[in-house]
Amino acid sequence: MYSKEELKQLKKEFWEGFGTYCSEIPALKRRKSKFMLYNTKMKGVELKFDATRDGAFVILEVNHHDAKTRFEKYEQFEQYKSVMEKQFPDGLIWDFAYVRECGTEVCRIYTQKNGIDLHRRIQWMEFYQFMSTEMLKLERAFKTVKEAIE
Repeated sequence: MYSKEELKQLKKEFWEGFGTYCSEIPALKRRKSKFMLYNTKMKGVELKFDATRDGAFVILEVNHHDAKTRFEKYEQFEQYKSVMEKQFPDGLIWDFAYVRECGTEVCRIYTQKNGIDLHRRIQWMEFYQFMSTEMLKLERAFKTVKEAIE
């Protein structure tokens, strides 16, 4: 079990390692910013990574503060589900009522890799490979449907 400070250091090393890993990927070398993440240019829509003891997650999150607007935006994405899932053979997970740890409700569309644990450094390469390849695919899917949704 890690202390709070040790866990903070572990996560810092993990994300620094991920940054280093991404800087070596040819598809990302030419980019000014490695991933789109918060710069979707769509209010209340963000792309995110998460790495936990339960696995790796690559997420498109609709987190508009107004619930009605949030659900409308989520439903718009849902209309293009088949287009968005083209690059994901196992599909994506669609959750219109995901509750974050802090208690905030958001809508999430994501993919995950189970069976890997952030606390096991030996598995970090699996996290890095999954998160980088899946985020590139999720970005492409998002860009494909973005114009139609705006």
